[in-house]
Amino acid sequence: MRPAARVTGLPPYLFAELDRLREEARARGVDVIDLGTGDPDLPTPVPVIERLCLEARDPANHRYPAYRGSGRFREAVAAYYRRRFRVELDPDREVLAVIGSKEGIAHLIWALVDPGDYVLVPDPAYPVYHTQTLLAGGIPFALPLRRDHGYFPDLTAVPDAVRERAKLMFLNYPNNPTAGVATQEQLAEAVKFVRRHDILLCHDAAYVEMTYDGVVAPSVLEIPGAREVAIELYSLSKPFNMTGWRIGAAVGNASALGILGRLKGHTDSGQFTAVQHAAVEALTWKGAAAFLQEMNAIYARRRDLVVGRLASFGWDFDLPRGTFYVWARPPGGLPVGEFASRLLEDAGVLVAPGPAYGRGGEGYVRLALCVADARLTQAMDRIAAWQARGDLRF
Repeated sequence: MRPAARVTGLPPYLFAELDRLREEARARGVDVIDLGTGDPDLPTPVPVIERLCLEARDPANHRYPAYRGSGRFREAVAAYYRRRFRVELDPDREVLAVIGSKEGIAHLIWALVDPGDYVLVPDPAYPVYHTQTLLAGGIPFALPLRRDHGYFPDLTAVPDAVRERAKLMFLNYPNNPTAGVATQEQLAEAVKFVRRHDILLCHDAAYVEMTYDGVVAPSVLEIPGAREVAIELYSLSKPFNMTGWRIGAAVGNASALGILGRLKGHTDSGQFTAVQHAAVEALTWKGAAAFLQEMNAIYARRRDLVVGRLASFGWDFDLPRGTFYVWARPPGGLPVGEFASRLLEDAGVLVAPGPAYGRGGEGYVRLALCVADARLTQAMDRIAAWQARGDLRF
């Protein structure tokens, strides 16, 4: 069967490719330690699981869900934004349920971008911004995230011809893959830029609750006037270890959400209502603050374990203060694709090669802190031994 032309030109999806490499290595008998995929190993909170079980037994939840999301869910999201960011949202106009932020990102692009329109995409970045722009016939324009610029794009470098044809700009902080955290001043600069050039800003805030060392990540909607030019995607995947549940919300500019909702109405039928009500439990749970604090302490401990070892054998990196990733440059000068392949084959450690996130990822790999401390220690031991001897196999 011949695929559509729009699919033929797509590269393999990074995380599907990592899954393939991991399973092929395991089939060869390799004991793989997976530091490639950002999928929390910690469990969903018990009250959320119990709420899902209760709601799943209610026949009222077995029917089609509301297209914009249940009223309870949208109100809970609005209450979260009021409590966490002091941002007031209208649950009926400024909150839209999405089936995880990945779905929201993809459908937002399809809802707004015509063939030939530019989309401003960070580089390196979560691959979906780029690939869905290509699928929609748009033109991705790379916004380099450079270390010497705090992993925030230099918006003054965007050419006039690109600005004039740009419909949409993506930002993502705390950032995947670089672990950079934007300040309110930087987000205010972005809001000013998109307002001046009539571009919608989409801020992907999937990791907004994952910060360390006293850092508190802002919402773009805290910036005065942002809701006139921006939306934000909030996901429960990372803060509540709910990646498989596929539930999140798009919030902010009512016109943009109306357009997104119109497309979604023709494309999907919403998330299972029981899952939405379980998400309400997470968003309103009195133990949430303590849970997030404990979870971030675990990731901070793992971060310190990993960066301490990487530094001892010559890797170069900035100390992450957000997400559960370490974005690092290994020594030795090998192309990082080859480095990652040999590390998996010879040492049984899977990492994500930086170029999979864009040209700006060349020279880097991303390590996810989503395995237990003992396995992280084992992974660091293997990397150290492999670097020292070069022929060690597992």
